[in-house]
Amino acid sequence: MEREGNRLWEKVLEEARQKIDPASLNLWIRPLQFNSFSSNRLVIKAPNQFIRQRVKEKYLPLLQLILNELLMQEDVKIDLDIAEERSSYTEKREYTPPHISNSYYLRLNPRYNFDTFVVGNNNRLAHAAALAVAQSPSATYNPLFIYGDVGLGKTHLLQAIAHFILKNRPNVSFNYLSSEQFTNELINAIRDDKTVEFRRKHRSADVLLVDDIHFLAGKERTQEEFFHTFNALYEAHKQIVLSSDRPPGEIPTLEKRLRSRFEWGLITDIQPPDLETRVAILKKKAEMERIVLSDEVANFIAERVKTNIRRLEGCLMRLIAYSSLYDIDINNIDCARDVLKDIISPKESKLITPEIIQQNVAKYYRIKEGQLKGKKRVKSIALPRQVAMYLCRELTDCSFPEIGEKFGGKDHTTVMHAWRKIKEQRKKDKNLNRDIEEIIQRITS
Repeated sequence: MEREGNRLWEKVLEEARQKIDPASLNLWIRPLQFNSFSSNRLVIKAPNQFIRQRVKEKYLPLLQLILNELLMQEDVKIDLDIAEERSSYTEKREYTPPHISNSYYLRLNPRYNFDTFVVGNNNRLAHAAALAVAQSPSATYNPLFIYGDVGLGKTHLLQAIAHFILKNRPNVSFNYLSSEQFTNELINAIRDDKTVEFRRKHRSADVLLVDDIHFLAGKERTQEEFFHTFNALYEAHKQIVLSSDRPPGEIPTLEKRLRSRFEWGLITDIQPPDLETRVAILKKKAEMERIVLSDEVANFIAERVKTNIRRLEGCLMRLIAYSSLYDIDINNIDCARDVLKDIISPKESKLITPEIIQQNVAKYYRIKEGQLKGKKRVKSIALPRQVAMYLCRELTDCSFPEIGEKFGGKDHTTVMHAWRKIKEQRKKDKNLNRDIEEIIQRITS
């Protein structure tokens, strides 16, 4: 009966491949495993509650329909259970204390845990994936690659995984470090003739967490070493979690073989938080400081600081410090305006929309607004379009998909590419940077 049930599940998967896009199939369906089969139940196990719930809500009706068609009856139902927690680290192996050096403990911020992470639409998938990895390392998303701009919570999630392991999985060892620290440790190991110890340290961990992996770009010797470290861990079914400021395909001078491996698992991004999430972050931070923050002051800050959580929290901490020092009510809105006036710029105080940006960009480059939303790729139109997309991302609260809609229904990946391209070109092209500064001046004046 078990063999028959397993074959039946394989047939269901084969049919599902024809009806579910590859990305969704790999993300949600591939982790499911056949468990048991009886006359009226086909039991399938998900590796964690997150995947189980997602499959139940979105894919179970389709899977059930496929099963009914294969059996030509409706008596057999698919039941979704959660697999027992994977214990590949302890099976057939005596317990040994985790080999975590004091330096790894010191690198962890005690406040960077899952309880203090504010979940919103901008980071929901990244948070859920990080939690799933912490609960069951290497059972689902391996590697897990989280990317996003500076100050959006990537480091928070990586350290939250480490804290969860320390608290709930004491027999699981981990290494947490930045790619810069990995490089420095490698240099020291080569200098001191201790490369064997270096490799043993990083290739024997159950979980490897590397922050800012994009800094490996251009470092050939470090990339070579990390390539072999990655392979050793992956082949041993150990968990790898990486963070970056961009997806693997956009990291310059990253070796193709590393890029390919980074793309083996789940790639998920963190976008700037929306207004509601920013307010929630401020409220959470205030609560941690044992302060009650009014909606008026929270909204005042959140409406003006849109793209960087660290800066958002920095504004609050400055207000708290000023309030304490001068014994002024922190919820005095006039006080907030005065204290933060030099770090909240005029452009953040003025309401700017994609339409306003399109008008100003079109006028500056002497083209029609409609051409920004069209499909022509000639340079005289493509560059202004990319500049406008870039400015929409920098000056508004719109997500990549929302910006795409404002430009004739462009895909969000097109907007992301434009934003990153202009962001990089501004650093190299003085004329382009001057043009953009002039446009920003017109928009915000």
